[in-house]
Amino acid sequence: MTLSHAELVTAVPEALLRTDLPELGDRIEGKVRDIYLRDGDRILITTDRVSAFDRVLGAIPFKGQVLNQLSAWWFEQTSDIVANHVKSIPDPNVTIGAEAAALPVEVIVRGYITGVTSTSLWTLYDQGVDRPYGLDLPPGLSKNDALPEPVITPTTKATGGAHDERLTSEEVVSFGLVEPDLWQEVKNAALAVFRKGQEVAAAAGLILVDTKYEFGLIDGQLALIDEVHTPDSSRYWIAETYDSGDPQNYDKEFLRLWFVDQGYRGEGPAPTMPAAFVATVAQRYIDAFERLTGSAFEPGATPVAGRIRKALL
Repeated sequence: MTLSHAELVTAVPEALLRTDLPELGDRIEGKVRDIYLRDGDRILITTDRVSAFDRVLGAIPFKGQVLNQLSAWWFEQTSDIVANHVKSIPDPNVTIGAEAAALPVEVIVRGYITGVTSTSLWTLYDQGVDRPYGLDLPPGLSKNDALPEPVITPTTKATGGAHDERLTSEEVVSFGLVEPDLWQEVKNAALAVFRKGQEVAAAAGLILVDTKYEFGLIDGQLALIDEVHTPDSSRYWIAETYDSGDPQNYDKEFLRLWFVDQGYRGEGPAPTMPAAFVATVAQRYIDAFERLTGSAFEPGATPVAGRIRKALL
């Protein structure tokens, strides 16, 4: 990676918080990206904003570029499995995607039984919940064990931070959220993309633990949309730490746990992340990109807003 830790610290105040490009139209501000609609396309500008506990808690320099470029790379790797929305990548922070009709269900694929929240697969299993998420899991599993086969635990698409975390695959169909044949296609595609992700992660010394996929329809064809297999959308462990019984995160969980260590769990004012810690997180995002793709991360030039405007107009 071409940037030193000191350079990453220096870049912290320059992190891209939001775009201001009124010439593109009205801005739709998500948690980590700004979206503009133009001529039937979605212009997705990935920012450096940090989202955790369903709140924006700061920014990590170059994070947007990592998410955008890593997703673009993954879309290429999985295009033989399922179509995607990408039309072009005119800038390190920008994806121009086709307008898609998003399915009302987000697909979470899990290869390991882990988690600490009240709705995590491990918590429900450990509490003896019968068939958590409608799954028939074998007895005797311990926290962080690999599952015999990856499993799907769907959830309704986030609206105002609210998820139906207990949705089962059967309910997706019975509630009329997705037609049966299309839901089977979604599940087949999600599991195939996840298997590809596991293979690539293993070759990079990482373990793909679980991930979230968002699917939509483009001209009636199933397509992956949003981002894929990034440190924001997936949980990765460093493989060499797994056998120690204390797998180390190489994803957003590393950042989230810092907030928990400061006593913050999403309520009230969030603690300010020191610049040195922000630079450490940026380094992990960049390292994940380089491990997975096998390519050096080359940051786009600053100032970012001017560079994006030049690329798009």
